[in-house]
Amino acid sequence: MRCMSDDHTHVQEFFGARAAGWDRRFPDDGPAYAAAVAELGLREGGRVLDAGCGTGRALPALRAAVGPSGVVLGADVTPEMLREAARAGRDHDGTLLLTDVAALPLRPSSLDAVFAAGLIAHLPRPAENLREIRRVVRPGGVLALFHPIGRAALAARQGRELTPDDLRAEPNLRALLTGAGWRMTSYVDEDTRFLALAVRDA
Repeated sequence: MRCMSDDHTHVQEFFGARAAGWDRRFPDDGPAYAAAVAELGLREGGRVLDAGCGTGRALPALRAAVGPSGVVLGADVTPEMLREAARAGRDHDGTLLLTDVAALPLRPSSLDAVFAAGLIAHLPRPAENLREIRRVVRPGGVLALFHPIGRAALAARQGRELTPDDLRAEPNLRALLTGAGWRMTSYVDEDTRFLALAVRDA
């Protein structure tokens, strides 16, 4: 286990208080997660991290993609979320790590891909944190930034308006990823899905 930064205290408090009922709040997201995982292009025996895995909803699809010989890791900063993942049996699909994405306990270039659902909005230092994620991915490896609904639908759910400085707006996200050593290869922002894919530059 790695030490958590003070930046993540509010994230732990927010998600910790909601962990027990999280999956019941979003019971129909499974197919969207599976479809997003499919776009990573994982192969049998691959090595993948679900960064900010929460209750581990992506882990079954990630395990199916890499097969029994692959490595699936689920990392989250909130202990209550990982407990819910284990309670749901998703610790059978991947190894759960209580860790901060700002300091991943992984070797450089040890992963083929990173899947991150809803993570980008909760990163305290997005550029720095994306560089740390880049460190553990091999050159040519893939990063998927996903949310089961698009930016406008999420803003409406949260009772706020989209603004030009939104981190996940295409020009902002592309610049952020480029600065962190990633090359964005696709961007989809629809009511039913947000998915940005990027490749780690050499």
